[in-house]
Amino acid sequence: MADITRNVTRPVRIGTITIGAGHPIAVQSMTATKTTDVPATVALVQLMQDAGADVVRIAVDSKKDAVALAEIRKQTSANLSVDLQENYRLAEIVAPHVDKIRYNPGHLYHHETEKPWQEKVRYLAEIAANHDCAMRVGVNCGSVDPAKKEKFNPEDSISPMLESALEHCEFLDSIDFTRYCVSLKDSDPAKVIEANTRFAEARPDIPLHLGVTEAGMPPDGVVKTRIAFEQLIGRGIGDTVRVSLTIANHRKGEEIEAGRGIIDDIYAGRVRSVVNFNLDSLNIISCPSCSRVENEAFVDLAEQVREMTQYAKEHAITIAVMGCRVNGPGETDDADLGLWCGPKVVNLKRGTEALGAFAYDEILPKLKSELDQLIASKA
Repeated sequence: MADITRNVTRPVRIGTITIGAGHPIAVQSMTATKTTDVPATVALVQLMQDAGADVVRIAVDSKKDAVALAEIRKQTSANLSVDLQENYRLAEIVAPHVDKIRYNPGHLYHHETEKPWQEKVRYLAEIAANHDCAMRVGVNCGSVDPAKKEKFNPEDSISPMLESALEHCEFLDSIDFTRYCVSLKDSDPAKVIEANTRFAEARPDIPLHLGVTEAGMPPDGVVKTRIAFEQLIGRGIGDTVRVSLTIANHRKGEEIEAGRGIIDDIYAGRVRSVVNFNLDSLNIISCPSCSRVENEAFVDLAEQVREMTQYAKEHAITIAVMGCRVNGPGETDDADLGLWCGPKVVNLKRGTEALGAFAYDEILPKLKSELDQLIASKA
């Protein structure tokens, strides 16, 4: 057995479980059905709960989603977390029905732009406190507040994330709301390791939610996540985890199984050696399917991209396949080639440059043409 000394983080209760303070590392996932499809969402929550999920997260982007969430709550005993994006005001509608509220600091500036972010966070904290909810400050690499990014070298993607998280923690503490955890996610395991290690050094008291965002399809997505988790959990960092995989809804239980398996392996000493993942080979990143996916063909497309691009596997090129408009535009910026999927078209990008929107049955040849050009330019 590995001798791991956990960071002494403070306890944060989420419904019937508690993370931090030496409690077992919790494993969670997120629904991928449309939240307004109550029967399908309840069934997926049950599937994840049966697989051993400690917390299940549901996205709410509209008042219709919020109404559906109230009905979902009546039909499940799972610990539910709600994922809020730009419309943070939905918190007051959904808080009575969930155990945790997740907000992204980078998305707060989109809604009611005239208000300072502190006012918005104070509102969220008050709502959470009034309804017995925990909170997660969820910072993502592709959606950092532009004001933070402008302060640092464009090559440094970690410092803006770190400063944003620490700033929000300081503010929440100042208003006496301490029932929260933090996540700092990237699609690069090395950056996840660095960001969370630096945060844990600065704030060892705050529980951390670990994950590699857009890890992609199994088995690669599991391997990427394992690399990050081994280095962090092995150092005592991490209180709850999610394995984010691009898989069909009926397979979502695999995220829970993978998370539990990785944690068990780490504690049993069954770990891999430290590697630099995909630095010299093709790297395909894709987001986990969630309720924001606007066309279910996204999951199939991600698989088709992986199959089509195998001929380029020896080239150090990153291709990102994203499922929606919320994270797609920003989180494809750092890839050599990016695809983000809308209801009827797939938007193709070369770095930050938009190359056009193409039908789902047209996108693969367009992608291959761009990939061939990129390979030729690197020759």
